[in-house]
Amino acid sequence: MIHFTLYSRSYCHLCDDMLQALQAFSSEYLFTVDVVDVDNDDGLLAQYDELVPVLLVSNNGARPVQLCHYFLDGEKLKLFLHDAAAS
Repeated sequence: MIHFTLYSRSYCHLCDDMLQALQAFSSEYLFTVDVVDVDNDDGLLAQYDELVPVLLVSNNGARPVQLCHYFLDGEKLKLFLHDAAAS
C-alpha cells in the first residue's frame, strides 16, 4: 500500500494546493495520505519549517522518502505511482 505524509501548516495555501493536486491522482491509484501540521511538533518544525509543504511517500511499509516540496512534482509522482503499481 502506498502511503503519503504531507508535512504542512494550517495557513499555507501551497500546502492546500499540494494536497489537492495529490488527491487528483486518487481516482487512478490507491493510496492513503496523512496531513501533519509541523507547527504542532518542535522536531518537525525544526526539520521542515521553511520547506512546507513537504511530501514523503512509502510503499509497503518501506522507509519514507521525500518526493517533493513547495509544489507537487507531477512527473516524479507519476513515475513513483507507476513503478509501485507494477511491482
